[in-house]
Amino acid sequence: MRFAGPQPVVAVLLLLGAATTQAFAAEPGVTAVPPQSPSYILVGFVGGFVRHNNPHHGPVFLAERMRKSAPKNAYVQVFENRHRKAAYRSIVRLIDKDHNGNLSPEEKSSARIILFGQSWGASAVVLLARELDRSDIPVLLTVQVDSVAKPWQHDGVIPDNVLEAANFYQPHGILHGRSEIHAADDSKTQILGNYRFDYHQNPVQCDGMSWFDRRITPDHMQSECDPRLWNQVERLVRQQLEPQPDTLARNP
Repeated sequence: MRFAGPQPVVAVLLLLGAATTQAFAAEPGVTAVPPQSPSYILVGFVGGFVRHNNPHHGPVFLAERMRKSAPKNAYVQVFENRHRKAAYRSIVRLIDKDHNGNLSPEEKSSARIILFGQSWGASAVVLLARELDRSDIPVLLTVQVDSVAKPWQHDGVIPDNVLEAANFYQPHGILHGRSEIHAADDSKTQILGNYRFDYHQNPVQCDGMSWFDRRITPDHMQSECDPRLWNQVERLVRQQLEPQPDTLARNP
């Protein structure tokens, strides 16, 4: 998503909002590499200055649900959006099956990666996908929720290492989501949809949010906690964990 107004103004508002949100948390260390490579790697990013373990925010809530029901040996982790590099290093370590520090073509091609995030975290999803693309590492699915790009970022074009991508957004307020994403190569990436949610018509109640979120960016905030929206995100993720015949055909 793009900023809804001059970027410097929005950046200042986000920084002011940080004063009313929870303080930064230390990013979790790189999880120990399991005895065998994970069946799937699910990486989420929270938005703004939210802690990676704040249970009131959509990516954290979704990750907790997936930890309980994802296939055996799946890796599920949420990062703060400013720790995208740590997420990349974790992924590389996890798909390095022989732990020799170098990824073979076979190790790369066997990766099963799903990325999701909200706000700045959604923009981080696209940036991480591009970094993986530069390393020839494929991504099954990216999901952006009310995606907001920092001034130097571009979150609207999905790189061609991504098989499928989806975008959820709401159109109101000083912070609102990017309304449309595009594939860098339509023959390699399927855009599943740009899904619009309107919280003026269908408001939702959010618990545990800051004064800034509730007063200054209420519509953007509701994209964090809307159960309808995050249930749709979860369905998309589960479709990748339980591939349908047409998906299998595209991934022989």
